[in-house]
Amino acid sequence: MRLFAARFAAIFAFAAAVLPAQAQTPSYPSRPITLIVPYGAGGSVDAIARIVSDRLGAKLGVSVVVENIVGAGGAIGTTRAARAEPDGYTLLFSVESSIVIQKLVSPSLVTIDPLKDFQPISMVGSSPLILLGRKDFPANNLAELMKLLKDNPGKYNYASSGVGTSLHLAGEMINSIGKVNMVHVPYKTGAQIPTDLMGNQIDLAVLPLVMAMGNVKAGNIKAFGITEPERSAMAKDIPSLAEFPDLRGVSVTVWYGLFAPIKTDPAIVEKLHQALAAVVKEPAVDEKLRASNTLPSGNSPKEFAAFLAAEHEKFSALVKATGIKAE
Repeated sequence: MRLFAARFAAIFAFAAAVLPAQAQTPSYPSRPITLIVPYGAGGSVDAIARIVSDRLGAKLGVSVVVENIVGAGGAIGTTRAARAEPDGYTLLFSVESSIVIQKLVSPSLVTIDPLKDFQPISMVGSSPLILLGRKDFPANNLAELMKLLKDNPGKYNYASSGVGTSLHLAGEMINSIGKVNMVHVPYKTGAQIPTDLMGNQIDLAVLPLVMAMGNVKAGNIKAFGITEPERSAMAKDIPSLAEFPDLRGVSVTVWYGLFAPIKTDPAIVEKLHQALAAVVKEPAVDEKLRASNTLPSGNSPKEFAAFLAAEHEKFSALVKATGIKAE
């Protein structure tokens, strides 16, 4: 009995010492969070990340520090984030190209599987692409454009920001669904495309809405349609390509999302989602996103995961049908 009492006293003393320490363990987050952006500073992905990062930090009560890790079309930064400790202190801010498309078109370059190695937290926002033409292009609307392309296979070209990008896949989706043959002209970046379009160096182009609207409104280039199934709230006067019967099914969206390494605690993921969903609803953040032609989202992890699965299915079918490779 004395031995039992001694052991019980020892256990009680140990518990008394440990429980206060556990009670004092800081809740998440208790230190700065690193937000990896796998693209360069000053680009569109970086700009959207910085719109939300400061407010996200304020909402969580810690700093959220953007770290640009560039290289291999986003693969280096994406891989670094996937291999980080799943503690919620290293997150990834990325887009469709790195999360869905790159693994399909450059399988030997991407050593991870972003759809399996990340836990989706929330989509921040989305924006359509837009099919454009030079000012003197001999078509003024979708019907005229499609007739011209069908009557002249291989005669007209279109520019994108590179082989295997979402812009390229949008162009090939138009070719595939519309049964036309625009010739792809890949650029190293999209920045030069508007200048060359206005200079009549190229016939057509696929660009993000934000890169085109200024010149469209000024009448410097023609806008034939956006690549989302419905008209954009940010460009209501521009038709959706899918409004034209031969292009029904064209659907490519540029989106921005927040991700965590796959084994991150679900409670942390949910806390991040709630904070981000609140941030994108703030009037100042909403205004800045819309000024960047980005429609705010803030959807749930489950909704975002379902969206990503649909994106993978859509682009897998397109890559298989067209044989697009960026290696």
